[in-house]
Amino acid sequence: MWDALKAHHETVKDRRIETMLDAVRAADFVAQTGDMRLDYAKTNIDADGRQLLIDLLDQTGVAAKRDAMFAGAAINDTEGREVLHTALRNLDGDPVLVDGVDVMPEVKATLQRMVTFSKAVRNGTIEGQGGPYTDVVNIGIGGSDLGPAMAVKAMAPYHNGPRCHFVSNVDPADIAEVLRGCDPERTLVIVASKTFTTIETMTNARTAKAWMSEAVSDPASQFVALSTADDKTAEFGIASNRVFGFEDWVGGRYSMWGPIGLSLMLAIGADAFTAFLRGGQDMDRHFRAAPWQENLPAMLALVGIWHNQVCGHATRAVLPYDNLLMRLPAYLQQLEMESNGKGVSMDGKALAVNSGPVVWGEPGTNGQHAFYQLIHQGTRVVPCEFLVAARGHEDALHHQHQLLVANCLAQSEALMKGRDLDEARGKVAGKFEGAELERQAAHRVFPGNRPSITISYPQLTPHVLGQIIALYEHRVFVEGAVLGINSYDQWGVELGKELATALQPVIEGKQSAEGKDGSTAALVDFLQKHGV
Repeated sequence: MWDALKAHHETVKDRRIETMLDAVRAADFVAQTGDMRLDYAKTNIDADGRQLLIDLLDQTGVAAKRDAMFAGAAINDTEGREVLHTALRNLDGDPVLVDGVDVMPEVKATLQRMVTFSKAVRNGTIEGQGGPYTDVVNIGIGGSDLGPAMAVKAMAPYHNGPRCHFVSNVDPADIAEVLRGCDPERTLVIVASKTFTTIETMTNARTAKAWMSEAVSDPASQFVALSTADDKTAEFGIASNRVFGFEDWVGGRYSMWGPIGLSLMLAIGADAFTAFLRGGQDMDRHFRAAPWQENLPAMLALVGIWHNQVCGHATRAVLPYDNLLMRLPAYLQQLEMESNGKGVSMDGKALAVNSGPVVWGEPGTNGQHAFYQLIHQGTRVVPCEFLVAARGHEDALHHQHQLLVANCLAQSEALMKGRDLDEARGKVAGKFEGAELERQAAHRVFPGNRPSITISYPQLTPHVLGQIIALYEHRVFVEGAVLGINSYDQWGVELGKELATALQPVIEGKQSAEGKDGSTAALVDFLQKHGV
């Protein structure tokens, strides 16, 4: 199946995208649900290539795998777990069975507990020792940080609750900077760790508790736990009614729809958080029902497969022209690279093609003055994914938003069209002559023919944010299903953790570095000499 796609790519790889781009293609190479639109016309995928890609979905049984996921099958088979983050946003759907038991009553009960708690915090019924909470500090790492931190930033126009801060790094500078600006008597601390053993999170939690204890008589009363480890949260001193759990079938990087999203609910309120959930639910329904060619997650995944596994482009840039989404690229780095950064298929055999690409990016227009130089004129092609809203939230500055949109559309056009040598000569004619003219013109050539897609929507609302996150989650699922890998485990993070645990007593001087490789032993020696 890969051979046919690669053979087709060989026949079209030198074709200019702009030569295909007429009104018919512009209308055909899109997928849309409601007011969200995916435009992939500025890629080198043609009708034949698209059909080959869609055939790939059928050949790899993506529809059956999708249905199995939603039905509660244990598709995370290396850990024997279901993959049901979709149940957390299944507000109006059918029962979801795990081992014959409907999980939806418990999901909805937990959501209602979150609603009740967040309303009490926001209206001052639940308060700190010094009065109503002014600040919330979420302590987590990975999915317990990246998701809610991204979403809270994205929903800034809807904030009407306490200020939310996020601490993730075990580097003490992270937590020190956050706590420096908070009043311990009016700060609520959320500790987000399913097992309540994550070393970075628990180290920061103990630091926060010690900080709070200097001013608060019962510091644990101002803590909340997002965890299933009731014994450990009790040992920490957190009351059971301040513990919000979630099941093993919710992976960390897919968890902001449930208790991990508590900080978001506190910031924007229960109604807006429900709108966020409904956005995800709407994308779920679209993903399950729409034909492949009209299916946003499927087509987004197929474009990614075309660029990475077929064309061989090793990275993709996510470029939101929406400053509220400034943390989206970082969030997607984990979502995509932890999910699909695998080397073996489900049967444990080496993959026949490359796994997921390197995902990176920054918001526009900032990136234009940073790395766009490489995107436009570098020697390697970087497929780009633009996101842009028709309207911002600053009505008085709508003219400025129009400039933002113009920049977004101009960049995708420039990547596609480029500038040839004759045009470049025209830019410097009259300023230079002869060999110097040729040299100067060469610096102004843009090869063009560089692919991009654009996701557009009316405005970044809670509902639209839910759609975007669910869209990318399902994109990850489709790409993983086609590759035949398990997108829902993350064994790649374990080895470094194990070695760090073994190295800590060496760094502390309690054990020698004997047995370590020469480089590591020398680094330990150097850092100890300088005070570590």
